[in-house]
Amino acid sequence: MGKKVRISDESVNCYGTRIITSGIDLTQYERNPVLLYMHDRSQGVVGLVKNLKVENGELTGEIEFDGATELSQRLKKQYEFGSMRMVSANLQILETSDDKSLVLEGQTAQTITKSRLFEVSAVDIGGNDNAIVLYSPDGEQLPLMKGEENGSAFLPLLNSNINPLKKEVEMELKTLALQLGLSETADEATVLQKVSELKLKAEGAAALQKQVDELKAAQEALALAGITAAVDQAVSEKRIDAGMKNHFVELGKKVGIDTLKLTLSAMQPQGKLSAQLHRTDTGQIVAEETDFSKYEKLSAVPSGKMMDLHDNHPDEFVRLYKAEYGFEPA
Repeated sequence: MGKKVRISDESVNCYGTRIITSGIDLTQYERNPVLLYMHDRSQGVVGLVKNLKVENGELTGEIEFDGATELSQRLKKQYEFGSMRMVSANLQILETSDDKSLVLEGQTAQTITKSRLFEVSAVDIGGNDNAIVLYSPDGEQLPLMKGEENGSAFLPLLNSNINPLKKEVEMELKTLALQLGLSETADEATVLQKVSELKLKAEGAAALQKQVDELKAAQEALALAGITAAVDQAVSEKRIDAGMKNHFVELGKKVGIDTLKLTLSAMQPQGKLSAQLHRTDTGQIVAEETDFSKYEKLSAVPSGKMMDLHDNHPDEFVRLYKAEYGFEPA
């Protein structure tokens, strides 16, 4: 009599799924119930599995070693001694279900409701207590891992166990797509392409703004040069005193060069000093006192009296300045 072993049960396995024992098709395997070692056909058959039974949610069988090879003889001794105890089933997935009534605690993938047994192997250490190897309907072995990494068309994940981080990323992608004017169903490649397009536009706008700023700076420099030249000319023509140069330059920045030129041209060149002096009854020569109240605006004041107005008659200077330009001097 062979040694009885458990081939599969309905607990959650290392794939994050579980296999309904009653849904395992044994027909093909029963016609050729070979026992391999570590799922390695190159080492040849080491025995048979007999008396397959489905009971209490488990698939069991009795393994018998043929003793035809040294490996088979060694395995027989090890199983009899107990240093090897497990077997591993090769199961081909035929059908899965996300029925909640079939889901157990800790399960991440859909339940395998129909499968086909096509090989059993003696193994030293199984993937878990119910050691199994799963294959797709096309015969492709599924990688031994749990959770989302193992999700595939052959072993789909349960909807409730999709990685929360992935859900969050998908939601963020959907939100970003809407903000970019795309459909909420836009994939990552489409969103990235749109972001790239907007980045290029932004870079183009930045380059254009730089050109505008440079042009504006050049225009301001040119305007300042024109204002300074006009004020220098007015000084040379003695329309204004040299000490008033900075004042009129700042004025030109505010009102513009055209208004500044009109103002400067309206100012009379400074007259001879003798015309501004008179002799008193005692014979002293003194500067003639100017009545600035008679002037209606700043440009009417002779340039030779401008410093006197600015330094000694501040109230009149403010009045005439405001009358000329519409605002008080800074």
